[in-house]
Amino acid sequence: MTAPDLAPPRTIGGVIAVWVVAALAAVVVGVLAPNETRALWMPVALGGCLILAFCVQLALGRSRGFIERVSASVLGALLVMGFIGVGFGLSSLVAV
Repeated sequence: MTAPDLAPPRTIGGVIAVWVVAALAAVVVGVLAPNETRALWMPVALGGCLILAFCVQLALGRSRGFIERVSASVLGALLVMGFIGVGFGLSSLVAV
């Protein structure tokens, strides 16, 4: 028989870690990918963030709130990568 957690550990760190990796991946794609293929590489990086979110949340070993934490990780990664992608898109329009 297992005892319930009196003070469960915080799991927000795993969610924010995926957001940070998404920001780094978006910057790497924005810098290294040519303008023509940048839109093709962003979903690949987002897919990597999805896999990372699953791995991080599985490593925590807590089943309660698993879907919510994974969805928050992926949604946050999508928003972070979207904002950075918009920034790179606007900079490519301005830099003629």
